[in-house]
Amino acid sequence: MDPSRLRALLEAVEGGRASVDEAMRELRELPFRALEFAHVDTHRHLRTGFPEVVLGEGKTAEQIAAILVELAKGGSTALATRVSPAAAATVVAAVPGARHLPVPRAVVVGPVPPPDRGRGVIAVVSAGTADVPVAEEAALTAELGGNRVERLYDVGVAGLHRLVARKTVIETAEIVIVVAGMEGALPSVVGGLFARPVIAVPTSVGYGASLGGVAALLSMLNSCAAGVAVVNIDNGFGAGQMAAMLNRKRET
Repeated sequence: MDPSRLRALLEAVEGGRASVDEAMRELRELPFRALEFAHVDTHRHLRTGFPEVVLGEGKTAEQIAAILVELAKGGSTALATRVSPAAAATVVAAVPGARHLPVPRAVVVGPVPPPDRGRGVIAVVSAGTADVPVAEEAALTAELGGNRVERLYDVGVAGLHRLVARKTVIETAEIVIVVAGMEGALPSVVGGLFARPVIAVPTSVGYGASLGGVAALLSMLNSCAAGVAVVNIDNGFGAGQMAAMLNRKRET
């Protein structure tokens, strides 16, 4: 359930605008809803500040749709990642308000929240155009967490003048997500040039010796630049979620 919706419900009970029984009906399916194939975590937004996210890989389109419907009932914007175009077409047809974003391979139900939860801007930087789908997954996740996001794509180490030309974007960001495949050198460069924490995302982009992203992963883990943390290969969602949590304003 969306925290603002829960607060409004409790305030309505306190103010006499809603009965205890009405509130109980609203809350009866917390903390999860049991489906035949899943236990949908309707309580996660209250615990962590971000609703449960559906991993589309390994699920049928019908399963993805059913979970998104349950998550959307609580008033939160719902997200499914790694959704194939064929599955997305079925999901969008079945779930009211769902939309397919083909580049990050995501399906979103509900509006993008206002960017007022973060202290500052999250910059998402990609080494090459081929890394953009992973970068967009990170950017979308951060935006759905209520953050302002600046995108800076195709500025890899093969032409560092492209990065330097846009240095203001990074210098003014609170956190920088750097997405790179091949040899995975860009996070070290950004971490060495700018006084900003870097979340590095290795991608599976590259030729044979890149080993499906393992080369980039090991390069980032062995970075000589301080302040570089690394998530798993192609894990744009994990990077976006981590950046959103680190950037979150202190709640009072």
